[in-house]
Amino acid sequence: MKKLDTIDADTLLGIPYEPVPFLVEDLLPPGLHLLAGAPKIGKSWLALWLCLRVAQGEPLWNFSTRSCEVLYLCLEDSFQRIQSRLLDLTEDAPPTLHFAVMSERLHSGLVQQIEQFLTEHPATGLVVIDTLQRVRAAGNETNPYASDYRDIGVLKALADRHRIAVLLIHHLRKMNDEDPMNMISGTTGLSGATDSNFVLRKSRRGENNTTLYCTGRDISYRELSLEFDSESHIWNLVSDDCGQTEQSCKRVLFLLSALLREQPEICAPAKALLEKIDPDGAEGLTPNSFSHKLRKSVDALRRSGIMVSFRKNNGERLICVKRADGVDDPAAAKSVTIDPGPVENPDREGAAGAGDTDSSLLGGPASRPAIRRPLFRGAAPVPSP
Repeated sequence: MKKLDTIDADTLLGIPYEPVPFLVEDLLPPGLHLLAGAPKIGKSWLALWLCLRVAQGEPLWNFSTRSCEVLYLCLEDSFQRIQSRLLDLTEDAPPTLHFAVMSERLHSGLVQQIEQFLTEHPATGLVVIDTLQRVRAAGNETNPYASDYRDIGVLKALADRHRIAVLLIHHLRKMNDEDPMNMISGTTGLSGATDSNFVLRKSRRGENNTTLYCTGRDISYRELSLEFDSESHIWNLVSDDCGQTEQSCKRVLFLLSALLREQPEICAPAKALLEKIDPDGAEGLTPNSFSHKLRKSVDALRRSGIMVSFRKNNGERLICVKRADGVDDPAAAKSVTIDPGPVENPDREGAAGAGDTDSSLLGGPASRPAIRRPLFRGAAPVPSP
């Protein structure tokens, strides 16, 4: 029997994990994701537009992207139809976007085909499978949950193993529900095993307006109001209900910038730092919520020229902020990379000293440790602020 590999909470808090390397900022990190919608609602148009923007490194609506190679398995289309749709969207399609209209099925060679493509195109960061049902074999009717979970588990393992994003295009069931996530066709073995779920839903068929419901382990719940432009064949963003959260983050950035103009570097407990930037409590933040907000915003603050790190000194946890002034953060350069595999014999001396580790890269709800290779296939180096 193999012994459980465990880590204590205090040591875990001191490990400098890399922030989650999103392909589409705040929407699409590495992992397994599912986009579901009714037939002919426009899922494939949205998926193709997403692939184009990521391959080009251009923003998707208000969300920045990281340029990488993309593989789109259009298993319900022909190359002629794909060409026609591409011409409707752009006349400058990048060579980094690849298509296939035929593939093997799950458990019968699909994973091997994708891994062969990844070997030939190591800069690939996104794989889209349109549709999931096209690559599934006949399931176990006596235990559909186990069948769903098994199929999804194979694809999730593929995404995690190669640190890429895999997006599955899927359908909704006909029965309506107040919770859009409950309308995803199949058992909860599908939606529960993915990292993120997106549901594209109209109130009435024939309308151009729809809502994209987004939820996941590494993303905040949000509802994007979209409108399909029948001339450009692009889903345009009308509104984003996470606007208030983003305004709150911008407010914290403003307050920290004002503080750093008076004092270029400061290390203090969350409570003391919060009292410095918000002495009257007008922002409605608690020390815990303030610390949590900073941890989730490390990467965004770095891009704005503010370096944030978390340290432990004499049993007290400190938040250290300083202005980057256009140079790389020396603490970040010294951050320790963590092997994603299980640790057979943890170095207890190193673990004991982890409490004093500079965790400047601890930001966002990372589900996997940093590894000694690009943050995901095809990721360009993170630019200095």
